[in-house]
Amino acid sequence: MVYKQINVRLRGDVVDYAEAYAKRFGFKNVQELIAEALREKIFYRNYFDESFTSKEIELIDGLVEASAAKGLIRTEKELMKALE
Repeated sequence: MVYKQINVRLRGDVVDYAEAYAKRFGFKNVQELIAEALREKIFYRNYFDESFTSKEIELIDGLVEASAAKGLIRTEKELMKALE
């Protein structure tokens, strides 16, 4: 397997959040986090993030239902955009 190095330019606040996320979830650094995120997007494209707890999923479901009931989200496309 051949590895290639790439450069990524991110806003400072995104880097700060990425560093905090990497530290919290046991990544060695942001580079490792980015590599894993790309693997997930490319190879494992799951519709549900299995790292959420059942309580977090309940809260997300409640928010989606409330938003739909208020007419804030009307289509699956709008829902996916809101969850980005």
